[in-house]
Amino acid sequence: MSNTPFTTAVSDAGVRLEGRTVAVVGAYGHTGRFVVAELLRRGATPILVGRDLEKLEALRALAPGAPVRVASTGDAASLDRALDGASAVVNAAGPFLETSLPVADAALRAGIPYLDVAAEQGVSAALFDTYGDRAREAGVVIAPSLAFYGGLGDLLATAALGDWPDADEITLAYGLDSWHPTHGTRRTGETNAGQHLVYTGGELRPFDYSQDVFPWDFPEPLGTQDAQAFATADQVTLPRHVRTPEVRAVMNLAPLRDIRAEGTPEPRPADAVGRSAQTFLVEAVVRRGTETRRAVAGGQDIYAVTAPLVAEALERVLDGRGGAPGVRAAGEAFDAADFLRALAPEHLTRLDLPARLAV
Repeated sequence: MSNTPFTTAVSDAGVRLEGRTVAVVGAYGHTGRFVVAELLRRGATPILVGRDLEKLEALRALAPGAPVRVASTGDAASLDRALDGASAVVNAAGPFLETSLPVADAALRAGIPYLDVAAEQGVSAALFDTYGDRAREAGVVIAPSLAFYGGLGDLLATAALGDWPDADEITLAYGLDSWHPTHGTRRTGETNAGQHLVYTGGELRPFDYSQDVFPWDFPEPLGTQDAQAFATADQVTLPRHVRTPEVRAVMNLAPLRDIRAEGTPEPRPADAVGRSAQTFLVEAVVRRGTETRRAVAGGQDIYAVTAPLVAEALERVLDGRGGAPGVRAAGEAFDAADFLRALAPEHLTRLDLPARLAV
């Protein structure tokens, strides 16, 4: 189990989720612990859900008094019991190729919103392709990939797009100083091998990482670095609500070398709230004809920033700002610029929006 010294006292986030009980599946995982802490900070009561009772009980130090419910994604009845009384469920249990659909099914049976932090493209595609009608009939929102690799890029690109009705190309440039993967990330890489996708020519197509290396001009302080094409969940979510034939993602080589190396250690806490020292910079570049628009976000720890992303989305879904029932991408469901501003400067230490959106 992670030895991360989590705390809920980052700053006064108010009690915007007071009175809400939220089931967190995979609560004791690395990202799940960040999610639990963020929900507590916002006034919610988390239900700690997972397969291992001992690990769930150990999480009580972070969430004293929180209900603990053992459940398996292979046991629908146990999931139904775990979600009983919940206002919503956040799925933080990877590999999501194994967990997302069973937990989404349970959310539909319970009639509550489902949100996840999956980075796997196939999971998001499956939810969009097969769960839309069911979610609308149940009157609930299903919001996949509300995480660093997915929701953040979708929101940035949507904010950059602004009043444009479409785009000729959307590029998401991910610049990380390093990438120390969690055990869950390693497992996801194994289960997701050979299932990567890229959105080009107006459709999702198979993608592999045997691609050329090329220079890419990242915003300062990264500057020009060698980069490579990359597969991310926002390449699945963006075309669901933005008319564009091309969504590409690129990443600088340093983090790709880290995650490909077997000896790269897991992230270690570097501050009082358990975040690692790793930093990130993400730029969305939207081109339409000869015009280009950009939006940039930066911060610390790609796993930690997922927690405020999904918690902010949860707040907006529960208070009616998540749009109509159905399967919704982040930029489709929410006012993208307003959402991003809500995370700055505490969670996004840098946020550069187009001038028309800056205030």
